[in-house]
Amino acid sequence: MSKHMAVQLRWLAKRTELQKGVTWGVPWKEGALQRSENLILLDDRAKQVAVQSWPTAYWADGSVKWTAHAAAMTKGETDLSYTLIKGESSLENSVLSVEETEGYIEVHTGSMFCRLHRKGSSLIQEINHGGSRLCSDGKLVGIREARLTIDGYKSFKEEPFHSIVDSAEVEQRGHVRVVVKFTGKHLMESDGRKWLPFTLRLYFYANQDSIKVVHTFLYDGDPHQDFIKGLGISFKVPMKGELYNRHVRIAGDAGFFSESPKGLETFRTTGKYKELYQEQTEGRKIAFDPEQDAKFVDMVDDLAVWDSFKLIHYTADSYSISKQTKEECCWVKAAVGNRAGGLMYVGSDHGGLAIGVRNFWQKAPSALQASHLSLDEADLTVWFWSPDVQAMDLRHYDTVTHLKSSYEGFDEMRSTPYGIGNTNELHLWCLEATPTLQSLKEMLEEKEDPALLVCSPEYYYSTGAMGVWSLPDRSTPLKETLEDGLDRLFEFYQNEIEQRRWYGFWDYGDVMHSYDPVRHTWRYDIGGCAWQNTELVPNLWLWYMFLRSGRKDVFRMAEAMARHTSEVDVYHMGEYAGLGSRHNVLHWGCGCKEARIGMSGLHKIYYYLTADERIGDIIDEVKDSDYTTVHLDPMRAYFPKDEFPTHARSGPDWAAFSSNWLTRWERYEDTYYRDKILTGIQSLKNMPFRLLTGPTFGYDPGTGVLHYMDAETNGHHLIICMGAPQVWMELAAMIKDPEWEDMLAEFGEFYNLPAEEKMRRTSGAITGKDWAIPMLSTTMMAIAAARNNDKALAEQAWSYLLKDQAHWQINLPVETTDVQPLAYIREIKELQGISTNTASQWSLNVMICLELIGRWLPENSYGIIRD
Repeated sequence: MSKHMAVQLRWLAKRTELQKGVTWGVPWKEGALQRSENLILLDDRAKQVAVQSWPTAYWADGSVKWTAHAAAMTKGETDLSYTLIKGESSLENSVLSVEETEGYIEVHTGSMFCRLHRKGSSLIQEINHGGSRLCSDGKLVGIREARLTIDGYKSFKEEPFHSIVDSAEVEQRGHVRVVVKFTGKHLMESDGRKWLPFTLRLYFYANQDSIKVVHTFLYDGDPHQDFIKGLGISFKVPMKGELYNRHVRIAGDAGFFSESPKGLETFRTTGKYKELYQEQTEGRKIAFDPEQDAKFVDMVDDLAVWDSFKLIHYTADSYSISKQTKEECCWVKAAVGNRAGGLMYVGSDHGGLAIGVRNFWQKAPSALQASHLSLDEADLTVWFWSPDVQAMDLRHYDTVTHLKSSYEGFDEMRSTPYGIGNTNELHLWCLEATPTLQSLKEMLEEKEDPALLVCSPEYYYSTGAMGVWSLPDRSTPLKETLEDGLDRLFEFYQNEIEQRRWYGFWDYGDVMHSYDPVRHTWRYDIGGCAWQNTELVPNLWLWYMFLRSGRKDVFRMAEAMARHTSEVDVYHMGEYAGLGSRHNVLHWGCGCKEARIGMSGLHKIYYYLTADERIGDIIDEVKDSDYTTVHLDPMRAYFPKDEFPTHARSGPDWAAFSSNWLTRWERYEDTYYRDKILTGIQSLKNMPFRLLTGPTFGYDPGTGVLHYMDAETNGHHLIICMGAPQVWMELAAMIKDPEWEDMLAEFGEFYNLPAEEKMRRTSGAITGKDWAIPMLSTTMMAIAAARNNDKALAEQAWSYLLKDQAHWQINLPVETTDVQPLAYIREIKELQGISTNTASQWSLNVMICLELIGRWLPENSYGIIRD
């Protein structure tokens, strides 16, 4: 990139008028940006905008591979486009500042002031805006349900717990953006037990009066005893003035529930009082004349005081709003609906606090609650898991495994949630007065679809920073059919998420594995065939779909999958730390715990595009996942303990390790992990048949050496369907080793040779068994065809993608059919024979093959183009 070249940026989605902070990532072609060079941000009027920049990855030559940027946009800047160029900023210093003492951290944004505790139960001591304290005592809260059975009778006891901060640190300190990170556990108030580790980050931007919050907790309980009845975060909001000038706003399906602890609606509210009642409902301050309005005020005084309001989202399709006068009294149903917006405001005549919860109904059961509105301080609580529904039940779905009838991997009961996590996002807005409904609508839109600047697909493609993939190409009828097929497969899954209601606190973000056309449902109750859990890398499919299209809907679906699979499907602590659970009826239910489930390559595109610190944590966590395999050998069912510390297949095991190491190397320039990659590659070079050997080897995590066992041990298709080709091509761009590239090409050329030819080339050492499912090998074939200029091999690869291959082929065009009435619980459309394994791998291979061997796509050779 020359000094005068520019990176064009656009908003991922149309923006609201709200001022906002935004953080995004930009890739760079190798050598284009040196770490000594600075960047400035210009809007489309060539006006400089304050930007904070930092590197997030490096190329092997030391140049910058990825940068992250933060900007704080004012109202007039939310609908502009932007340009990033090299240069020195001419802007004055920011008003954003941080002060630290032994006991607290203070952040001043220029618009508000926030004091944070370093220790204790409360994280946020106070938030002050416009000279008024609008919030205090922000802490995490929860309820454990203890279950007892005495003389045959079941008893349930609710035991509260709250946060205890272990540490608070300023994770990032800049002139545009400050990040404060809390870590700690939750304290049981009954017995002093500390459990449920948490991480909570607060994001502040210059001149902004809002705070982004990212909350993560890990489960470290006993699922047979520790039932979480409620889990959330609470704040105290000062309340001043008359009760009729205090307000609650709750987002519903399309509008807002607007009430006060003391309304002005009596059975005699008429005339000017009706007008005042309307003004009250609109949030305006109401005042009465002591003499003229005394009679009406007396009636208002006699009205009930509604001290508490709550919205409970029971499922993705059902919520209720209710209110209560006193704790000893019943809750009165006020409204019901389908899908609430997940935003609540509480305040009085001096202002208040609005809280928006992202993916609120998608992650039901959730709730919003405001209590003690008649007192000097109200309690505003976000419940990630509502205490008004059944407690979390994280036990396994059975007491035995079902290895014969299902696809559950090992006959081992290792179903445990110990060490899994869940992350939720919130936005807080500090408001000097009760907001208008239009302002609340903009907050709702902003928290649900956060601001993000992105580059064009053409720019992403030009950098080569994210592996090998193609830009959309509709230049021929067959290419147009393939592009339509890719779009329709994505849209099918997008519709399935809604049609099948793949929502819920522990489920949202994942999709299911394989379909049952007899019941017209996915095989949700068959072990190994229910939740996908990153099997055959649907994450990569979606991220490449976004990179080549720039579509917001693709990004949001990929984001939800990244958030879920990186947290729920992976162990962050305990004996399986660094590994994930293979697909099962429950996300954590399978006895197979493998590194491939949580390999960093599945999530790092999201990290680089957003600079999300929680994903960064997770990527860091898995860097040494190979050590966990010493006590949980991935090949323990086939190779008992021998002279090797453990075993690893070239794929998916070593490929997952190398993905983790590559990310560690490029993020931190950590040569220890680069050298582990090179050691593994050298081990493969030393094998009798290089990458063709195996795929199982003895493995020593301490040295990174793969040890030869046999020329042909077991299934080769698993080497290449779990993301290895994508990881290895990225790796090739970093290490620039011609022999490694030759090994990849050799594998692709060899994979589908007749067994006799395999034996001939290897003097009988490789017999050709278990080189299965040719469609999965098409990326490797394309690597070989492109490297060797082999048209025949390219055409063979296309035949595997476009000809019928039973379970492993997508029929084009992708068309759903209606399920006959009465055959399912609702009217639905289905795609019989679909599996997410097939959809993911077919799409991924097509996108890569279009790039590598698109010139050899035989037009209409397979009867796909229809008149």
